[in-house]
Amino acid sequence: MVLDRLPYKATQQAASYERIVKLPVSVLLDNVRSAYNVGAFFRAADGAAIERLHLCGITGHPPANAITKTALGAEETVAWDHTWDAISLVQDLRARGYEIAAIETTARSIDIFDWTPRFPVCVLFGNEVDGLRPELASLADTHIRIPMLGVKHSLNVATAGGIVMYELLRKYRGL
Repeated sequence: MVLDRLPYKATQQAASYERIVKLPVSVLLDNVRSAYNVGAFFRAADGAAIERLHLCGITGHPPANAITKTALGAEETVAWDHTWDAISLVQDLRARGYEIAAIETTARSIDIFDWTPRFPVCVLFGNEVDGLRPELASLADTHIRIPMLGVKHSLNVATAGGIVMYELLRKYRGL
């Protein structure tokens, strides 16, 4: 059986995305341990036309075989940087007009589907086990949660990242 697979840009539905060259969204990964998760972020960031990945702390960065294996070349197409100081980076982004949104379930979190982001926006993701460091989460203008209806209270960080990036794409397209 041969699959009739067209690139999305070749379909009629892609017309509503033609004006989006880069989504005014940055993603900050703080102390994400798994290089495979980092590679998955590169892949989703490429697909959603995210402007930049900020890789902070112990988060791996290219060149790394595990990132390349998962990113499938997206590490070459998505702008990225690495810094050890995520707090200074967030302060700089805020000074440049970015809304800072922590993707974390906290007492003040709002549902991702109820959030009206103010573009440009930088979304913050933390360590796979511990989440965002409190000092970084405290800098956020907004805390966002993804609804979890099952027994577990969180998603894999890369899965959460894909959901957030594509929800931001959906919301930006509607502007």
